[in-house]
Amino acid sequence: MQFQQLQYFVAVAETRHFTRAADLVHVAQPSLSQQIKALERELGADLFLRARGNITLTDAGEALLPLARRILADADTARHEVQELVQLRSGRVRLGATPSLCTGLLPDVLRSFHDRYPGIRLLIEEGGSHDLVRELARGALDLALVVLPLPTPSPALTTVELLREDLVVVSSPESPAPAGPGRRTVRIADLESEPLVMFRHGYDLRELTVAACRAEGFEPDFAVEGGEMDAVLGFVRAGLGVAVVPRMVATRSGRGLRVTPLARPGLHRTIALAHRSDVAPPRAARELQRMLLER
Repeated sequence: MQFQQLQYFVAVAETRHFTRAADLVHVAQPSLSQQIKALERELGADLFLRARGNITLTDAGEALLPLARRILADADTARHEVQELVQLRSGRVRLGATPSLCTGLLPDVLRSFHDRYPGIRLLIEEGGSHDLVRELARGALDLALVVLPLPTPSPALTTVELLREDLVVVSSPESPAPAGPGRRTVRIADLESEPLVMFRHGYDLRELTVAACRAEGFEPDFAVEGGEMDAVLGFVRAGLGVAVVPRMVATRSGRGLRVTPLARPGLHRTIALAHRSDVAPPRAARELQRMLLER
């Protein structure tokens, strides 16, 4: 089994077309087809069902695809690792993070990293913890900032706790304070009478807030839902309702917002740095990891 054959196989699997796949990998279509057939002979199984105008994966092809993608991703990582050995003057870091962490935690750390290593490209992918764990597992990311506990714990990943973050309530200064007159904190029970601006499904902050409300015996009332972090903050500024957000986000993006702490015991979330257990992150990623852990 040759690396080039796996590359051709993945290209056909993703395009579902031999000619387009050949263009994608810059090879003549007959050569690509010959290499695919050679791979099928070596494996002893057809990888594609070939019908006129319709290319689909066989069961064997479906089984090989995630493995081939991981092999190609690991080879790409190895290539960049060698390039980075020259005093970190070139290379890249592929970092995944939830949108709230991209807003609150990362800007200052990435600025420091970029100042120290201006030749390193920073590739950032925003997503929920579940999506980021999947991207880590298939080799598409070097590191990911995720919220613990993971939606699907995996022994294939190593996680290191980074920080424990307080959540606060943000509201429009033009609306009545959610805590009520004379009070400096908001109880979860106070949110029963407040319309909430709520994140989309799959957002860890949504699950945390809804679970806290239900623990107090009520179902929260959503004024608007489905947004990412910037949209939620904008809706709160417009006076559509209140939202529960990380303190770091409120501190960095709090202009035009009233920020009120939650009464004890409050709400918190644990942020961790994750990477694959079977492959060490590239050198540049390890340096960013060190800076995040020492912040």
